[in-house]
Amino acid sequence: PFSPQNGRQPQPRHSPPSQNGGHSPPLCLLPAGLLAPVWLRPGSSANRVAHHTQEFAWRPLVVRRGQRFHVGVALPRPLREGEGLCLELTLGPNPQVSKGTHVLVPLGDSSPTGWRAEPDEGVAEPLGGVAGCDHALWVGLTAPPTAPIGRYRLSVRTRTEAGELRRRSRGKKGIFGAEDSVYMEKTSDLSEYVLNESGRIFYGTEEQIAERAWNYGQFEPGVLEACLYILDRGGGCPTAPPPAMVARVVSAMVNSLDDSGVLVGNWTGDYSQGTNPSAWAGSVGILRSFHGSGAPVRYGQCWVFAGVVTTVLRCLGLPTRTVTNYNSAHDTDTSLTTDIYLDEAMRPLERLNTDSVWNFHVWNDCWMKRPDLPQGYDGWQVVDATPQETSSGTGYTGLYWFILVYTGYTGFILVNSDKVYWQRQAHGGFAVVHVEQGAIGRRISTLGAGSAARVDITDQYKHPEGSEEERRAVNAATSHGSRPRQRGPTSAGEVTLTVGSGPAVAGAELELRAVVKNQGAEPRTLRLRFSLCAVRYTGVAGAAFRQEQHPEDTVTMTVSYAEYQPHVGDQDALKLTVAAAVQETGQVLAKELLVRLHTPELTLTLLGPAVVGQEVPVQVVFQNPLPEPLTGASLRMEGAGISCPKPVSLGSVGAGQTLRLSQSVTPLRAGQRRLAATLESAALPPLTGSVQFNVAGGDAGDTGSTGNAGNGGRRRRRRRGRPGGSTGG
Repeated sequence: PFSPQNGRQPQPRHSPPSQNGGHSPPLCLLPAGLLAPVWLRPGSSANRVAHHTQEFAWRPLVVRRGQRFHVGVALPRPLREGEGLCLELTLGPNPQVSKGTHVLVPLGDSSPTGWRAEPDEGVAEPLGGVAGCDHALWVGLTAPPTAPIGRYRLSVRTRTEAGELRRRSRGKKGIFGAEDSVYMEKTSDLSEYVLNESGRIFYGTEEQIAERAWNYGQFEPGVLEACLYILDRGGGCPTAPPPAMVARVVSAMVNSLDDSGVLVGNWTGDYSQGTNPSAWAGSVGILRSFHGSGAPVRYGQCWVFAGVVTTVLRCLGLPTRTVTNYNSAHDTDTSLTTDIYLDEAMRPLERLNTDSVWNFHVWNDCWMKRPDLPQGYDGWQVVDATPQETSSGTGYTGLYWFILVYTGYTGFILVNSDKVYWQRQAHGGFAVVHVEQGAIGRRISTLGAGSAARVDITDQYKHPEGSEEERRAVNAATSHGSRPRQRGPTSAGEVTLTVGSGPAVAGAELELRAVVKNQGAEPRTLRLRFSLCAVRYTGVAGAAFRQEQHPEDTVTMTVSYAEYQPHVGDQDALKLTVAAAVQETGQVLAKELLVRLHTPELTLTLLGPAVVGQEVPVQVVFQNPLPEPLTGASLRMEGAGISCPKPVSLGSVGAGQTLRLSQSVTPLRAGQRRLAATLESAALPPLTGSVQFNVAGGDAGDTGSTGNAGNGGRRRRRRRGRPGGSTGG
C-alpha cells in the first residue's frame, strides 16, 4: 500500500518550447523505472455546476461533500500490471491520517475514512493535449459526508517497482454537500438558505416591523478565502461533528471578544473610530477588510454580526437563516425573569432596571442533523454571535439547540420570560405588584424560502402564550434561576389599561394615547402616571424627558419634534411607561409602549440595460423628512456580482428637499442581481433601499457562472501549454 511518508517530488529542469508555442510541463531527472505524472487537473467543466459552486469567483475547484467530482491525470504511458496510482489529499499545517486530514485514496479503492477513487470513462470532456503525455484518464473522486471542510492540497502518486513519485496540484476547497448532516432535500430550501446571496433583515419594534436589504455575497471574490481564514484563526475544524463545530467557531470568531475576531461591537453611539453599524449594506466589505488586515473591523451590532454569520456559514455550505426576535429579553442576574423597578409613585427606577428588553435582537439559525445528541435534536440550531454581558461581566455567545429553547432551558430568557414589576415599599424593600405574561419573544421573523416575504416562526421557538405547555416551559426555566419564581398579580383584573400611538414619522409631531376601562360594577379611582424617554434598541433607556399625571380614563399626550429630537439617536425609539394603582382594590396597572419613528425608504432605479462588464447608472432618490437641513449624510451601496462605487458624502440636504443622485455600477456576473443601498446620518435612523434586476451576458460565452467576478467582467487568459475547457480549474 501507499505510505504517507513515501513518494518523491520530481525535480524539474528547463523545458523546451512545445509545438503549440507554449511550454510543456518541466522535464525531470528521474531514476529509470519511475513513472512521473505529467499533469494533474482537479475538476471537469461540469463539476462546478453539479456542485452548485459555479458562482464562486475562485479558480481552483470548490466541491461539496458526499458528491463525486473529477480529477484528470496525465501519464507518459499507461499503468502496467502491478503498478499503482493513488490520489493524496492533505488539509492544514499538520495533516494526520488519524484525524482525516491526510488521505490516501488508491485508484479503484477507498480510504479508511470513506474517500473513494474510481476510473470514470463517462466524462466526455477531453483532458487536453499535454506534451509528453501518451495516456490520460479521468478519476471520479468522492468525499465522504463526514470529511473535514477546508482547503485541501491535492497530489497524485504513482508506484512502480522502482519506487513512488508524487505530483502536486493547486488546492481545492471542500464544503458541505449532499448526504451529509446539513443536507436539505427541498430545492427551495437549498436555494434560499445556501445559495441566495441577498436577503432582508428585519428590525424595528413588534408593532412597527421594518426591514433592510442585506448583501450576503458568499460567492464574491475574497469571501471564501476570508471564511477559511476565519476557521484557521479559530483553530480549524478537523474532527467530527464538523457542522456543530464550524457553527461554534464562526459564532465565536465573528465578534472580537477574547479572540480578535471579525467585528468590534459598539453600542455607545460614538462611531468616530470606525463605521456606524447602520451604514453597512452587506458582509463582503467587512470580510475582505478582516482578511486583508487581520484586525477586527469597527463596528458592528446584532444585525451586522448575524449578517456576517449568514455569509460565512452559507459560503461553507451550512443552511443558514437570519432571525429577528422582537422584545428580546436580556437577564443580567440569572433570575430568568425580566424585572422592572418602580418607586412609591410608580415612576421607573432606571438605575435599577439593569434587565433590558431589546426592541429587537437578530441572530441565526443553521440547519443540521445532530448525531452527537439524543434523537429529536436534528433541525434548526440557534447561533448567536452578538457578544453579551452577564452579571459577572463575562461574554458569551454560541450554539443553542432549538429544542432546548423550546422547552425552557438554553437561551430561554431571550424568547419567553415573564416581565415582573417591583414597587418600592415604605420600609425601603421591594414587592412584586404586577406580572405581565407573554410580553417577551414576539413575532420572531425570518425571510421565507422562495417567497421573499417575512415569515413568523414564533411557534418554532415556543408554545402558544398562556398554554399549559408554555407555562410548564416557563416554570422549568425559572426553576433554574437565581431566585424562586415570583408569583404576583397578573394582568387580569376588572380595570384594564391599553396604550397606543398615532402615526410616528421622523420630523413630525407624535401622539401617544392611554385608555383605562372599568369592567366592574363599582366605580374606581386612579391616577395615570406617564413617563417618556428615549431607548436604544438594546433596551437601555435614557433619562425621562417628560413625566405627567392624569386623573382621566382617556389621555392623549402630544410630543413635538423639537421636544423629542434632542433625545433620539440612531436606532433609538421612544418608550412610554404608563402605571397606576386602583385606590379601592390595590390593583396595579402597568404598560410599556415602544414607538419607532418611521423614515422614508431610498428609491433605486436602474437607468439603462444591465450588461456584464458595462457601467450602468443608478438613480437614488430620497426626501429629507425633517423640518431642518440634514448634514453629514453618506451613501453606501453593495451587491453580489456588482462593482459599486465607494461611499459618497451627500453634503447638506435642505428641509423637506428631495435629493436625486446618480451613481454608476458595473455588473460582473449575469443573472438576477440585487443592489442594496444605505444612507447614514446622525439625525435620522438608517435609510435603506434596494433594486433587483437581470444582467445580460457581455458576450456569447458569458453565462454568469464562470467565476469571473474578480476581473470586472473581463475574460481570464488561459495559461499557455495547459489544457483548456475547465471552468473549475
